[in-house]
Amino acid sequence: MGLPKKVTIYEVGPREGFQIEDQLLATEDKVKFVNKINETGLTSIEVTSFVNPKLVPNMADAEEFLAKISRNPNVDYRTVYLNVKGLKRAIEEDVKIDGVISVSASNIFAKRNTNKYADELIATIPQWVEAYQQIGIPADQLAVMATFGCNFEGEITLDQVMSTLRKGKALLEENGETLRKLKLCDTMGWANPEQIKRTIYAIQNEWPEIDIMLHLHDTRGLGIANAYSALQEGITEFESAIGGLGGCPFAAVKGAAGNIATEDLVFLCENLGIETGVNLGKLLECVELAESIVGRSLPGHLRSGGLLLSKTV
Repeated sequence: MGLPKKVTIYEVGPREGFQIEDQLLATEDKVKFVNKINETGLTSIEVTSFVNPKLVPNMADAEEFLAKISRNPNVDYRTVYLNVKGLKRAIEEDVKIDGVISVSASNIFAKRNTNKYADELIATIPQWVEAYQQIGIPADQLAVMATFGCNFEGEITLDQVMSTLRKGKALLEENGETLRKLKLCDTMGWANPEQIKRTIYAIQNEWPEIDIMLHLHDTRGLGIANAYSALQEGITEFESAIGGLGGCPFAAVKGAAGNIATEDLVFLCENLGIETGVNLGKLLECVELAESIVGRSLPGHLRSGGLLLSKTV
């Protein structure tokens, strides 16, 4: 399959990036960061999460923060919620609600992240469907945590992933919904490029009608290689974080790189002739601001390597 002509990049830095920081970040700094991202051409920003503030202190100001950010009419502002209580909080705010339900290919990680084992998470699907149906939103997306490997369980086999998907898809259908999109999350950075291809091929072979989005981490340095592998398979939707911010606070990889860096992903796409709609110069300004907020250099490469002054093909 050839490379796509255009991709959509979903920025998750303000949420996934800031949630893992040890120091308590000022609400005004986070607002300034989102307002700066508004200028880049990115059309989706995951800005905060509605979770237990005792577990994730930097998300404790979710409502105050959302009230203060500037809203670009060309941008969807998204949030994360891991239970129906969090969804109800999100409904009260002016954010984009997707009918996404989180499941996990790893039993232990599911318990650490959600306090439910993997099969218990799948069993909540009817409850989620009902909650979404009450607000007129189709529950048509599954996000699969730890799709490619787990720091606690080790290898996650393709059979495990497919079994998780079949169970989730069947429960959605039993409750009157149709699975239309999968978000495959390399939550702890275990994926390699060939594994990415095998997984995408298996899913597309069984369910060619289902769209796939990738959420990639650069924990072990393969993030951009994995993105390139996915592009070769025709994937057009990715989640990334400015500067390589991020990481899961429950993944036992303290100090590792976070998500693939948005600016590195955009740079890759543009050098391959793939349209992103994103201004790289503006993105680099966002990286500089993020570094000043967290007080350290971030792992993305383009900030230090710089934009190409000239290029020959």
